[in-house]
Order: sequence, then structure tokens, then C-alpha cells
Amino acid sequence: MKVEIWSDVVCPFCYVGKRKFENALGQFGHQADVQVEWKSFQLTPDFVPVPGESIHASLAKKKGVSEAEGRRMGDQMTLIAKEVGLNYDFDKTIPANTFLAHQLIHFAAHQGQQGAMKERLFAAYYLEGQDINTIDNLVKLAAEIGLDADAARQALEAGTYANEVRRDEYEAQQIGVRGVPFFVFDDKYAVSGAQPSEVFAEVLAKVWDEAHPKAQPTMLVDGPACGPDGCD
Repeated sequence: MKVEIWSDVVCPFCYVGKRKFENALGQFGHQADVQVEWKSFQLTPDFVPVPGESIHASLAKKKGVSEAEGRRMGDQMTLIAKEVGLNYDFDKTIPANTFLAHQLIHFAAHQGQQGAMKERLFAAYYLEGQDINTIDNLVKLAAEIGLDADAARQALEAGTYANEVRRDEYEAQQIGVRGVPFFVFDDKYAVSGAQPSEVFAEVLAKVWDEAHPKAQPTMLVDGPACGPDGCD
């Protein structure tokens, strides 16, 4: 089974949705047969970080509200994240443009480490307050999961995977993705948003059962037999 997930590193619900999906996948009886592919989606592709600006001020500016309201929204999101064991620290979060981070995820995918890179970037951004705008820091994060630092730097500086990011975003437009996280199961069913783990579990089971129907044996010989209503 193939599961494609469009998300952005700076989308707080995307990290929460990742955890909820993983909880469901961990209980799925055919987990080993599920291939997860992370797809790029930039919420604000034209975003230019302002040095020293807090995430509260950045969010307030984007939403057209006061900084106090931006902080309140962050506090609410922090409570939601705690429900799945994530300790968001928005006071340390550094606003970022994620184009380079998405390129790094594609680089990692070619090394068989896409999932690990996605998780490391989420943790760096939301839990540790690391700056994911700079190539130097992205290369450091890549090295932390065992990727070749020099190769990662070369790919980011050359924009080797920029077109793959754009391709994902174009595909998102084609299938009508309006927000993330957005999950597509076997090119057949879609789930939008950080749904409860129970929802993901139901979808996994449904898609699996449809792809692996239980065959009913073909009757070769039919003869006298007994049933609930008696014998023939």
C-alpha cells in the first residue's frame, strides 16, 4: 500500500498529524507492506524571514491580528500537540522559509532516509528552536541522521532537488490539495487534516481489504448437508 503525505515543516498540524498517522500505522497488521512517501507543500513559498522576529509576531502579521493573539494561537496549538506527546516551544521557534528544507527531504529520500529527515526537521523546528533557513544548519541536521554532509551541502547549494519540490507542489494543485497535512492512500482515497488515529486506522484497513479481497471458494460439488435449519 502506498501512502503519500503532503505537508510543510512549519505546519504545526502536520507534525501532529504525522504522530496520529504513525500511531495508527503502528497498530496496523500489515505495517511492513505500507510505503510512506512525504510530498512537499509550502504554506508560504514567498515568505522572507525577518532576523530576530518571533514566531508570535510573524504569525500575527500573516493573520492580520495582534501579537498577543498570535501568542494565544500558539498556546492553543501547544496544548493540541501535547495530546500526542509533542512539546512545542513557540518561544524558541524561528520563522522559516521551507524551500531548502523540502529539498533536503528529497535528498534524503534518494538515500533511503526520507522519513528520518522529515522527523528530524520537525523536531528541530518545533521542539528545539533551530534555524532551518540556513544551509549550514540543514547540513548539520542531515549529518545527525547519518547522511553525507558534503553531499547534502552540494545538493542544497546547487538546487539539485528544487524541481522535485516544485513537482510535488504542482501535483498537489492537480489533485486539489488546499491545506496540509493531506494523505492519499493508493491514489484512491484522501484524508485531509490531522485526523484522529482511529480514522487513519479505518482508512488503512479499508484500503488494504479492497486491494486484498478474500476469495470465496468455487463450489465444485454440492450435495446433502446439514445447516441451521436442519438437514437436506
